[in-house]
Amino acid sequence: MDVRPLDDIKVLDLTNVLAGPYCSYHLMLLGAEVIKIERPGQGDLARNLGPDSALNRAGIGASFLAQNAGKKSVELDLKNPADRDVFEEMLAGADVLLENFRAGVLSRMGYDQERLDRINPRLICCSISGFGQSGPMSDAPAYDQIIQGLSGMMSVTGTAGTAPLRVGFPVCDTTGGLSAALAVSAALLHRERTGQGSRLDVSMLETSLSAMGWAVSNYMVSGVPPEPMGDQNATAAPSGTFRTADGPLNIAANQQRQFETLCRLVGASELLTDPRFIERESRKTHREELNTALNQALSQRPAAEWEQLLTAAGVPAARVLTVPQALSQPQLQHRGFIAELRRPDASGTVLPVLGSGVLFDGEAFLPRTPPPLLGEHNHERAELASRWSATGTATAAKEATGS
Repeated sequence: MDVRPLDDIKVLDLTNVLAGPYCSYHLMLLGAEVIKIERPGQGDLARNLGPDSALNRAGIGASFLAQNAGKKSVELDLKNPADRDVFEEMLAGADVLLENFRAGVLSRMGYDQERLDRINPRLICCSISGFGQSGPMSDAPAYDQIIQGLSGMMSVTGTAGTAPLRVGFPVCDTTGGLSAALAVSAALLHRERTGQGSRLDVSMLETSLSAMGWAVSNYMVSGVPPEPMGDQNATAAPSGTFRTADGPLNIAANQQRQFETLCRLVGASELLTDPRFIERESRKTHREELNTALNQALSQRPAAEWEQLLTAAGVPAARVLTVPQALSQPQLQHRGFIAELRRPDASGTVLPVLGSGVLFDGEAFLPRTPPPLLGEHNHERAELASRWSATGTATAAKEATGS
């Protein structure tokens, strides 16, 4: 597809590390032009993060490479008057300003809402922070693990003997970034209809609680606090991870028909007449006994064989994969989920990066260019500022005349 939904949308990105860059990465995949404004000589903190120390020293750490493909990097010192002039010229033509400073920092830099409105009344300013721009916790520092703990997420991760545990990836950062990208997209549509910009205030604490879904809503409705259940599903049984001859297998027999099919296929039809397991609620009550019986039956075959047999019969089942195994699945190749770009340094090494998981009219949107080196597009500053500013002025004039 030559045209993407957010083509011609210009995003000025002041963010660092993950939540903000993850947001702008998804906006880029949808077609937006994203300019990363980075501190001279330092840049995004994620440039120095990742398991490869050589990449970290080169300022292209794996953590940075993961969500910055398709963007441009311009170094600006916003304490320097000349650089501020360039920034404000670009700001005048930007559609979106994205920042993830602590609450109030952008205003202290001289860009409060009143100033932003004067520079660009059509601007969508999106702030991502741990707790939001107001309230008693708004000034507190926040990282993903802090939010995981404060949201209650860690309290329901693990078993009764191991909780609280951190989820194995920065889920609060990514949830906050996705929520921000969704809000920006909605604000762009709102502006298209009304001509008005928006001020978006994204709280990672709140987006994390929202994403926890049933674990939160069940408590709010029933008053029963959720408990850590390890790999088991609180809403059904058998639903969780089971032992086979060679490794773990996830099974989610959440419907009566699926449970009956499972029992027949694993050679445990006697469970169907056991009064402890006949009904859904009684199976949950006697989950431990049911799991013991199924583990014994499943131990007769390898996980891959059970996966094929059960899935073919309509029982949701799949092996528990490592990340390398997950990425090698033919399904991902079929859908074009992984792009191969050239690493931004002189090595010429292939750099795999992920798409969004969404097909748009059958096409997977992937980055067209590799992640930028720090300041790689400094030489384009004047052209970018001129082009963005001119576009913003033309749009404002068009709206003023009603044409």
